[in-house]
Amino acid sequence: MRLTKLSERRLRPACVSKKMKLSFIRPISCCSVSSPATSVKPQKPIFLRPPTFKTTISDLQKWHHWAKSLISSVGSTFLELDNGPDSELLLRELNWLVEDAIETPKSFLQQPHKNYNDNSSVAVRASLEQLYMLWKRRVEERMPFQYVVGCEHWRDLVLSVQEGVLIPRPETELIVDLVDDAIKENGELREGLWADLGTGSGALAIGIARILGTSGRVVATDLSPVATAVASYNVQRYDLEEKVHVKQGSWFEPLRDNEGEFVGLVSNPPYIPSKDIGGLQAEVGRHEPRLALDGGASGMNDLIHLCDGAVSMLRPGGFFAFETNGDEQSKFLVHYIETKKQGNFSKVKMVSDFAGIKRFITGFRGR
Repeated sequence: MRLTKLSERRLRPACVSKKMKLSFIRPISCCSVSSPATSVKPQKPIFLRPPTFKTTISDLQKWHHWAKSLISSVGSTFLELDNGPDSELLLRELNWLVEDAIETPKSFLQQPHKNYNDNSSVAVRASLEQLYMLWKRRVEERMPFQYVVGCEHWRDLVLSVQEGVLIPRPETELIVDLVDDAIKENGELREGLWADLGTGSGALAIGIARILGTSGRVVATDLSPVATAVASYNVQRYDLEEKVHVKQGSWFEPLRDNEGEFVGLVSNPPYIPSKDIGGLQAEVGRHEPRLALDGGASGMNDLIHLCDGAVSMLRPGGFFAFETNGDEQSKFLVHYIETKKQGNFSKVKMVSDFAGIKRFITGFRGR
């Protein structure tokens, strides 16, 4: 999880990208989904909610003017403080929120906001009180924008996220590409059993399931009941219940019945050193789950555990891809595998992310 500004990825207006990306998604009720191991009910993203609320153009304009005033007070303060959002990015986010929340956002955004006497009605997907509360939390509490609107654009997916669930990052997308490359080289990997460990929103599990063959399956595990509920919700929205099984539990524990049967393991585990958590961007350090961030004193605790467990979980020739904090951790992990796990793995290598940072470790279980 490279620590970038969390909203810069959403480059296209939501009303455009959703038409392109979500036409094949089966709509479902939020209340119809629950985690296999918990009664936690995931929140439905704003853009998927029916426009059941009514307000006036006048009141909506007053909210919009207030929200823009709040933005102007920020300037570059957050950017200078911890590389947080500046007023320009916050303004873009406000427009995205309008596009998600208002049934006819284009007509509202394109008209001049000077007439506060227009009492004509407009349909919205969140009450005006909710919009005030959400934007106040975004600016004053630095709540991530993804939690405000309840979703994140990732690859060709739009995934539900909420507080308690790690927001998937752009660089993590590369793990799906690495898996795709591996199965193109070895067709046997396409039809086997995969695991996404620490699945969070289910991003990797869903991305991999969509490139597997008809018999390929993914088991997605996470210790957090909120994460397993949200992952299950996303799996059902993409109609992948037959290919992705979400299980609550710590790392390999839910997989013991299939020990030695997996053709692939992937994970974006916690890898931030404990001492660095307090210095993270406020959107990350204050709001994203520490369980998904804190990798222990050196940040390596879970990565080492994953390498140890992969020995018994992967079948001969099985593939793994793990995300790290960068060059130093990647080099350490390669050295650990080559010395402590000598003979267990082959073709172990480091792979760079979009920024040229050695972000990933990949390899195969020795035959």
